[in-house]
Amino acid sequence: MSHTLEKKFSTVTNDRYRPEFHLAPTYGWMNDPNGFVYFQGYYHIFYQNYPYKPEWGPMHWGHARSRDLMHWEDLPIALTPGDAEDTDGVFSGSAIVKDGRLWLIYTGHHYYGDNDPEHFWQNQNLAYSDDGVHFTKYEHNPIIAEAPSDSTHHFRDPKIWEYDGNYYVILGNQSQDGLGRALIYQSENLFDWQYLGELDKSRSVATEGDMWECPDFFTLNGRHILLTSPMKIETQPQKLRNLYQTGYFVGHYDYAKNQFDRGEFQELDNGHDFYASQTLLAPEGRRIVIGWADMWESEFPEKADGWAGMLTLPRELILANDRLLMRPVTEVRALRKQLLSSGSLSSVQTLLDGHSATVEVQLNLTAQNFNLHFQNSKKQDIITLNFDNANQQFRLTHQDHPQDNRFATIAQSTEITLSLYIDKSVVEIFVQNGEKVFTERFYTNDAPIIKIDGKNLLGQFTTYQLETH
Repeated sequence: MSHTLEKKFSTVTNDRYRPEFHLAPTYGWMNDPNGFVYFQGYYHIFYQNYPYKPEWGPMHWGHARSRDLMHWEDLPIALTPGDAEDTDGVFSGSAIVKDGRLWLIYTGHHYYGDNDPEHFWQNQNLAYSDDGVHFTKYEHNPIIAEAPSDSTHHFRDPKIWEYDGNYYVILGNQSQDGLGRALIYQSENLFDWQYLGELDKSRSVATEGDMWECPDFFTLNGRHILLTSPMKIETQPQKLRNLYQTGYFVGHYDYAKNQFDRGEFQELDNGHDFYASQTLLAPEGRRIVIGWADMWESEFPEKADGWAGMLTLPRELILANDRLLMRPVTEVRALRKQLLSSGSLSSVQTLLDGHSATVEVQLNLTAQNFNLHFQNSKKQDIITLNFDNANQQFRLTHQDHPQDNRFATIAQSTEITLSLYIDKSVVEIFVQNGEKVFTERFYTNDAPIIKIDGKNLLGQFTTYQLETH
């Protein structure tokens, strides 16, 4: 199946759903974040992009950069498919800085030409840049030409890092026995790679998936963390309810033995719209993660306006008791433009009255049963977040996902804190300072109304108008 690339023919026609401080494509389609890196004073983020239509197509690498992780400058397409090493797509990958040069490592996607979208093969390639804007594909691509012999055709999403003078790459893969796994390779120079074997493998399709997309591997507080997006995990009544999951294993990795001893798979985000996350080690040492704030097979109403998909806010990862917490990076506070309201909670309290679509809401209250309502202008619930104090459990309901509630149980506490970041058609809800997070897309033509109700509510609230373009 060959693709004829089309000319860019249109622009976004309506900004009703378009975010102000989340990164979205200027036109066309966006999915997985790629190449999250710090280079020459900028944070760079690349992303899977089809720039000609607001739908999935032959993948390019879109590109943006930022000084502060909040204000993103759109840059030219970094990588375009069609060369021998990436005939039918420039799929996901990562980035690394070596000797003052920015290197991208990515998957080349190739169809066999029989019009079967599942009949493909994949390899791994390099591109480089000295200015962080213009990229050249490495003349001796591919650097990893084919998958191991015990592999299926799923062989993609390289994540690169340096350790003790060597470079390492892990790749998402499926073995011929139908189980997901992460493969690991080693190099001294970025160009010549030695296959070391499996870094880790799914123990069963039902519990850990049949293909591990977008793997990431890093250390935090002396522990090794494998972050990945497994496919086909069996849904459970109150967890792992997305079409495909994103989560992590915590353990210890022995480089000499290539042995990763780890615990159980844990979900990273409890919402409907989070996938394919990638991390960055910031210059000052923070481990920052960003994800795709959507899910495959969603409707994407914004397609009608000429674009589709967005990325989450950058979030700092904190490891506590072998569990990852996610907190919005502190730079988000710089978006606060105006204090809208603050005060003490009453039994029924309107926190936001439909006058802004880019808002931060902070809540701190004594633990008790309550309902947080996220409504349209007709005062119909779009999203409801319920807290059951007896079970220390949150339940999120969404009008676009009937009979598909989401749940999160927190550690026992006498106080509840919630931080909400609302940006036109997305809300990110951080519970207990990042112990749990819900990422949710929603669609309303009016700015939302937010109310809280509960018996004898005790606590404080603050709302801020956030900066717009």
